[in-house]
Amino acid sequence: MMMKIKAYAVLLVSLYLTACASPGAEKYQTIIDSATAGKVNRIVRSDVVPYAEENHGEVISRVSSVFLRTPYKASTLIGGADIPEVLVANFNGVDCFTLADYVEDLSRSHDQKTFLHNLVKTRYVDGKVNYLSRRHFFSDWFATEPRNARDVTSDISPAFVRIEKQLNRRPDGGEYVQGLGIHPCIINYIPGKAINEQVLNRLKTGDYVGVYSPLEGLDVSHVGIVVRHDEQVWFRNASSLISNRKVVDLQFMEYMHSKPGIVVLRAD
Repeated sequence: MMMKIKAYAVLLVSLYLTACASPGAEKYQTIIDSATAGKVNRIVRSDVVPYAEENHGEVISRVSSVFLRTPYKASTLIGGADIPEVLVANFNGVDCFTLADYVEDLSRSHDQKTFLHNLVKTRYVDGKVNYLSRRHFFSDWFATEPRNARDVTSDISPAFVRIEKQLNRRPDGGEYVQGLGIHPCIINYIPGKAINEQVLNRLKTGDYVGVYSPLEGLDVSHVGIVVRHDEQVWFRNASSLISNRKVVDLQFMEYMHSKPGIVVLRAD
């Protein structure tokens, strides 16, 4: 009974944690369950997170390995046009975008407080925790300030293609994210047929890779992380495929051979 009371108390505190940097600053609700909080502490207090001067890509690889076999779960975030935005940290189930959020933030954190602070900076433009400030598109990581990563697609292959897209515009003229508006954005991508050994050699461990979407209003359809082990290049991702439904490593070339292309971002 005592253990149940203690667990309930931890969850209650988590559910009503309010972040406020200073008097008068924006306040918002944060939800982080006790299992996730415990995992944050184990990761940042272990040798998973690095010492100074270590290559950031290698840290991303190690941190992301902790999520292998984590169940795939969509729609874990809370917020909408008519629903107040909540800062959610939930490691019990992830999709491809929340996986990238959590890995990037953990790789730069040393305790739970800094992790949540980093999560705000990564997930929201200008650190404003509201639905329309959420980085809904992969390109928001490099196209909105402050940037989460650099677009290095054009450095990876001379065969890259540059295209201007009207992000958030549905084929019927509506919006994928209601109220966000239509945002012109230049997207660089490497066509699937141009993904070869030269491309693999130029990819770095820890690169974030989006699967290019040919749809006008979207930039990518899926996101994962480049990792290297067993002398091969792998695509670590939260897979929604029926055969997976969890975070897995898939052989990069094999996975991408039938895809329209890739967008490559690098967080230094």
